Amino acid sequence: MQQYQQLIETVLDQGSWQDNRTGVRTLTIPGAMMRFDLAEGFPAVTTKRLAFKSVVGELCAFLRASTNAAQFRELGCGVWDQNADENPAWLQNPFRDGPGHLGPVYGFQWRQWPGYKVIPADQTARIEAALANGFGIVSSFDENGSSIVLLYKAIDQLRECLDTIIHQPGSRRILFHAWNPAVLDEVALPACHLLYQFIPNPTTRELSLCLYVRSNDLGLGAPFNIAEGALLLSLVARLTGYAPRWFTYFIGDAHIYENHLDMVREQLTRQPFALPQLAIADRVPDFARTGIYAPEWLDLISPADFTLEGYQHHPAIKAPMAV
Repeated sequence: MQQYQQLIETVLDQGSWQDNRTGVRTLTIPGAMMRFDLAEGFPAVTTKRLAFKSVVGELCAFLRASTNAAQFRELGCGVWDQNADENPAWLQNPFRDGPGHLGPVYGFQWRQWPGYKVIPADQTARIEAALANGFGIVSSFDENGSSIVLLYKAIDQLRECLDTIIHQPGSRRILFHAWNPAVLDEVALPACHLLYQFIPNPTTRELSLCLYVRSNDLGLGAPFNIAEGALLLSLVARLTGYAPRWFTYFIGDAHIYENHLDMVREQLTRQPFALPQLAIADRVPDFARTGIYAPEWLDLISPADFTLEGYQHHPAIKAPMAV
């Protein structure tokens, strides 16, 4: 994780002070990248303790398209509590549906992206093609004297990625994202890690992942998001018969909150340990070994299916999360 340390140093040396919605200013630089080779180990931060149980809990909640902080807590992740119930703007939002409600955040977009088609009623070939692709007719209406048909489909973007890795590994379109402009006013927090692209190498049987994060808190968010992305890559590789390899992490706005400066400076005084190894439970199907494609395990996976082996780390450092 030396790359992470180096990025912190860069922001401390070159960052400029910026104001933002939280009221806690940040040292910020535009554009950053880290690239991790999962063949060398799992990219868990070692200069402080990674909340690994919370990481796997959040990923499992995302895979289940969870939209309430209580569902995240049940899986061992409490990081959504403040965003759900302590954000003044969200508490006043008419789309908030009671305690814990988050709106259609990350996982909902990953697994149930709301897809609509608006087609003139006389375009029967287009309507039939949409129906064949899983869309259903919701209603029809008149617009400027013309009859229009409205169709809907909940799109499982992540499942489609797995299917494409299996059937068309040469595709350069194996991606999903969570930035849905139509619902930005309906969520407690618009997606930060918002674009994931899988890149299979059928020759080496290695699977890589590129992740774009629009805004990243380096003190608390980056170690959590890096581990979660590597975890997702490892799971998808397992289910599709590949070895997880390169995880490239792009950041648009890379920043350190002012009240996190002591934490990151303390980390810079600590020597990183060797990376741990990720172990996935035997009950999770291994396509490379069995030849059985079981994408339904995206829904069946649980936090207990992931463990870190040989994880050596420095003591935990607590710091407040800006909401």
